[in-house]
Amino acid sequence: MSETATPISTSNSKAIGPGRPRCFDESEALAAAMNVFWKNGFEATSVYDLTQAMGLSRSSFYATFESKQALFRRALQYYSKNGLRGLREVAEQAGEGALEAMMMALSDPGGSPKGCLLINCITELAPHDEKVAEMGRHHLDCIEDIFARAIDPADPESVRDRARAYTSLAIGTLTLRKSGVSPETIRRTLEQARFVLPE
Repeated sequence: MSETATPISTSNSKAIGPGRPRCFDESEALAAAMNVFWKNGFEATSVYDLTQAMGLSRSSFYATFESKQALFRRALQYYSKNGLRGLREVAEQAGEGALEAMMMALSDPGGSPKGCLLINCITELAPHDEKVAEMGRHHLDCIEDIFARAIDPADPESVRDRARAYTSLAIGTLTLRKSGVSPETIRRTLEQARFVLPE
């Protein structure tokens, strides 16, 4: 559930073929592709859209990423890795107030209004692409784990259920943002949710 992706350190000197080094930064290309998919969805994104955003020729695109589908899956992995890292950082910096900090971060009006890329993709593609469905489930499991670590373990048996409830609330929050609901309305909704969901 990434709001801003930070490029992963990736060498740009791998060879496409003998004596032909890549002349672009692969992590930057992945970030560009991710943003196109995030904006348009998979089906509405063309290879032309991707090559224009990534600054690649069609030959370089296919030599490096093989296909639109293969690039899409790599873009999802990139999104998930960076988004989960950002959520962990919010939780770690907030300490005892991690739950509230994570939920408030999701209502940040400066964040992306496009929702969660993986959830968007699950809705669009999961019925037809088991790999995408699997990636989506893994992403949600990881979010759940982050919430679980922030919950008071006084009642260990209920921690997982509460973490799942917070994960559902987080996804709902991102969906509201994508729908154009105002940040103030989302903030008030989250404040009310605190009375329903125990920490």
